[in-house]
Amino acid sequence: MVCLLLGVASAHGQAGSGQKPLLAEDVFKNVQVLKGIPVNQFMDTMGFLSASLGYNCTNCHGDASLGNWAGYADDTPIKRTARRMILMVNTINQSNFGGTRRVTCYSCHRGAGDPKAVPSLAEQYGAPPPEDPNEVEIVRQAATTPSADQVLDRYLQALGGAQRLAGLTSFIGKGTYEGFDTYHAKVPMEIFGQAPFRRTIIVHTQNGDSTTAFDGRTAWIAGPDRPVPVLALAAGGDSDGVKLDADLSFPAGIRQALGQWRTGFPAATIDDRDVQVIQGASAGGTRVKLFFDKQSGLLSRQVRYTDTVVGIVPTEIDYSDYRDVLGVKVPFHWVVTWTDGQATIQLSELQPNAAIDPAKFARPAPAVAAPAKPPAR
Repeated sequence: MVCLLLGVASAHGQAGSGQKPLLAEDVFKNVQVLKGIPVNQFMDTMGFLSASLGYNCTNCHGDASLGNWAGYADDTPIKRTARRMILMVNTINQSNFGGTRRVTCYSCHRGAGDPKAVPSLAEQYGAPPPEDPNEVEIVRQAATTPSADQVLDRYLQALGGAQRLAGLTSFIGKGTYEGFDTYHAKVPMEIFGQAPFRRTIIVHTQNGDSTTAFDGRTAWIAGPDRPVPVLALAAGGDSDGVKLDADLSFPAGIRQALGQWRTGFPAATIDDRDVQVIQGASAGGTRVKLFFDKQSGLLSRQVRYTDTVVGIVPTEIDYSDYRDVLGVKVPFHWVVTWTDGQATIQLSELQPNAAIDPAKFARPAPAVAAPAKPPAR
């Protein structure tokens, strides 16, 4: 989903491994305050603004943008206001917090188009909302038992143990995918994985195939609803996330996938089940929280935080329906939630140690769009 501010033109080139990534102004028309950032970070920025205001694409870009990328470039009053607000927030942080980002759009809007100026007595005296486990932070001087190593050891043992994990070297899976980009209909999907960290997912949407591929070095996304037919993800948040997902497909190397492990988080629950929380950081600096079920030791949730020019964007992946594959427990159900939408993946079959053509992990071909018009979202 593309939300707020600016518009799109056709790409003039495509970043690849070792090449300079495409910047927002290389692809999008009428960029004024968000120049100099990679396209994938620009899209994350749109998601942050959308989440902060509770808006979708047409709230800012108007109905002219539906099914028409050129329509996103049209100036609208809301887009002009958004530009002024971004500059205002930057000035507040620079003048009052030494440039540290302490205030964002979300600080005042909290999912509403207009900031609230009058205190709510219902909120003040009503029952507090349930705690969000994703927001727990390390408590100073908190007990650090169990250690991150102990939590990870228990996780790997719960999956089947080191020997069985080492025996799973590749897989081919099939199942269904549903999300905003499929109009909430279930469509076929395929997943290919090869140790140590290659993974590709192909979703057969009504408008054409949507592909996310990682060859161990470079990550790409391709799809008929993308502003660029094939986009190599710039180093950082999104690229780190694709690599982490590939690493977790073969979790024996999880200690090497992340570093700077931290513990000391307060007690938390997910769906009324107690979880243990540890935090690591990717080589690119992306902060990642991992939530492990206290009873089973299995991974319940991953939350990673991508830094954008306007704020931090969370991506949450919930795992369930663990099944045995060659003696290794593999989650067959994932729910991916981010600021631009939510998607559910349900695997129906997983073929272990299958021979996979290396081309499956290479730069995907540009998607061929089917003759369908995307609906308002």
